[in-house]
Amino acid sequence: MLPRADLDVEAALEKVRPICEDVRHRGVAAVRELTARFDGVELESTRVPAEAVTGALEGLDPKVRAALEESIRRARLVHRDQRRADVTTQVVPGGTVTERWVPVDRVGLYVPGGRAVYPSSVVMNVVPAQEAGVPSLAVSSPAQREFGGLPHPAILAACALLGVDEVYAVGGAQAVAMFAYGTEECPPVTMVTGPGNIWVAAAKRLLKGRVGIDSEAGPTEIAILADATADPVHVAADLISQAEHDTIAAAVLVTDSVELAEAVERELPRQVAATKHADRITEALSGRQSGILLVDDMEAGLRVVDAYAAEHLEIHAAGAPALAARVRNAGAIFVGSYAPVSLGDYMAGSNHVLPTGGCACHSSGLSVQTFLRGIHVVDYSREALAGAAAHVCVLADTEDLPAHGAAIRARFDWEIPA
Repeated sequence: MLPRADLDVEAALEKVRPICEDVRHRGVAAVRELTARFDGVELESTRVPAEAVTGALEGLDPKVRAALEESIRRARLVHRDQRRADVTTQVVPGGTVTERWVPVDRVGLYVPGGRAVYPSSVVMNVVPAQEAGVPSLAVSSPAQREFGGLPHPAILAACALLGVDEVYAVGGAQAVAMFAYGTEECPPVTMVTGPGNIWVAAAKRLLKGRVGIDSEAGPTEIAILADATADPVHVAADLISQAEHDTIAAAVLVTDSVELAEAVERELPRQVAATKHADRITEALSGRQSGILLVDDMEAGLRVVDAYAAEHLEIHAAGAPALAARVRNAGAIFVGSYAPVSLGDYMAGSNHVLPTGGCACHSSGLSVQTFLRGIHVVDYSREALAGAAAHVCVLADTEDLPAHGAAIRARFDWEIPA
């Protein structure tokens, strides 16, 4: 009964399948034709010239540059501490297993460019990939007619600040297909990450057997768990901040206070009327995916937000840190009145590419770990293998795989007990 947006990725699969197949067979020619069809831009080349990337940084408003630089600095602090160290375990004398952490070889990082521009998503994608040690990465963002067929200048400038010069003016399902299959201009990648619309999510689902993906990011969502101590002005403002993203964005308040619920209901129209995107926000707040849920107490509230598994969960309540420590399912948790989701979107140092649609019960947000693979390295001496040989042979026989046991016996000139 918890509210969710109507988002049928499965139905979208059939629409993106021919797009992806076209890119697979015709490469860059297909990408250019699809970009002309969907974005109204005729591309001479899908790759953005290096001088356009550096030029965007040179023309960037100094205040925006300073904000992006600080966002990058904070994100690096957090993500650098996520690096994994190799661990070697001595199982028996002469027998060790080492878990080695190795970055993927090449990633394609998708940055949306629809209703809004997201240079912050460049930061959130690129920083963890760089901190993981990924040797090759490329960014793709939709071509914009108003910018001469290039991605938004703020996106290009963010790429320049991060030292990324491989940028493509391609959006939608065709961008995911370009990364997965490669074209004459873009070598294929081993992983695609980043949020996008339903067509991007469908293409990632379709191609995840060919490339790794982070998640199928859907419309943004915020849940707020609040009691009578919460400030209705803050709660309303934070619900609106996420409803601003999309008409199907979700904004959910869970509270045990009728008084707070009523105060927030009174506050929302006042604040919405003063916003730039009032129509979009109103549609999101009035959609089936948004609402106010009344619960008996905060214990019930905790059960509700755990079942909802929100992308963003704010806690405005007495004892908020203790409540936050008990939450098991959330993409990110924002504790108290002075840690709004907007802070996490840009400047907390945390990552804003997070699981949506209830996927936070089994998935994590983007991190250094996303780009790493754990490889077990097994190193046993002859003596260490001898100590395990009889057990291996017994289990091999139990599973009716005698050749497994034979591979052990072939290494010794004495009979291994059956």
